[in-house]
Amino acid sequence: MNLVLIATGIAFLVTLALGPVVIPLLHQFKFGQRVRADGPARHLQKTGTPTMGGVMFLLGATAALGVTAALPGVSRVGFAEGLAVFLVALGFGAIGFLDDFLKVVYKRPLGLRAREKLAGQVLIAAALALAAVFLFDRSTALSVPFSGLLIPGGYTLELGWWLFLGFTVIVLLGTANAVNLTDGLDGLASGAFVIAALAFAVIALVMDKTWVAVVLGALAGGCVAFLFFNYYPARVFMGDTGSLALGGGLGAASVVTQSELFLLIIGGLFVIETLSVILQVISYQLTGRRILRMSPLHHHFELAGWSETRVVHTFWAWGFIFALAGLAGIYGLG
Repeated sequence: MNLVLIATGIAFLVTLALGPVVIPLLHQFKFGQRVRADGPARHLQKTGTPTMGGVMFLLGATAALGVTAALPGVSRVGFAEGLAVFLVALGFGAIGFLDDFLKVVYKRPLGLRAREKLAGQVLIAAALALAAVFLFDRSTALSVPFSGLLIPGGYTLELGWWLFLGFTVIVLLGTANAVNLTDGLDGLASGAFVIAALAFAVIALVMDKTWVAVVLGALAGGCVAFLFFNYYPARVFMGDTGSLALGGGLGAASVVTQSELFLLIIGGLFVIETLSVILQVISYQLTGRRILRMSPLHHHFELAGWSETRVVHTFWAWGFIFALAGLAGIYGLG
């Protein structure tokens, strides 16, 4: 726990210090956000706000992990697992950075082509699956939340190698893109990630995977500092650089801790945001009618008259409830 607190604090301080340096640089290089013309009208005033700010908390987390690992007398047991989670976050962040760069510098509206993003994410996810099974000796079974209430030690669902490989790809891609969809209001994704990451840090500590918890703490600490600049009215956005990194890291942590199914509960807010987009598309394709004023769901409430901060605070509250529910699901698991 001490290592987690140290990493969280270092990431917080480094990210906080980077804000006054990085934000003016993003302004100088004209890395400004483009805003959807069909979105809420009040979002148009955000046009030009610097994006790609995710580099701030990624640098903060990198510094935190490096300093924590270099502390004298610190056990390196399990460090490789934590490093794998962090490298996945950096890998997804690199894809997001390239996507942002193409959008804002080369004015390519869609950034990277979908198949290019998909290929990069699949390769990273497959590498994690290989490392988890063949380097970290995790089984290819999934722990079932709340099953410890029914039988001592709980149930597991055995997938076998090939299903596990495919499932890992789905988990990482799904989580990364769910966080990306949630990143639509000032501070929403940052705060929601902090809540989910700390919940998974608890799971990691319960499973004696300290370095996974350290990485999650570092990312969470960086995001808390980032909120000083990203909370309404935001002075910087994380961009795909940040959202894909956070989602990839969260998904990777669930894989290494064998708690992928807990993502559906702890990350319930991200799940609902994603489902709102899917259901909106299906409804429009089948009936020509939209079930929401606008998707993702946070925009629906904005167009219903809620203030941006009210939506964010309400969604954070639900994220906290989902996190508590997910943590309750580990009771009795072996």
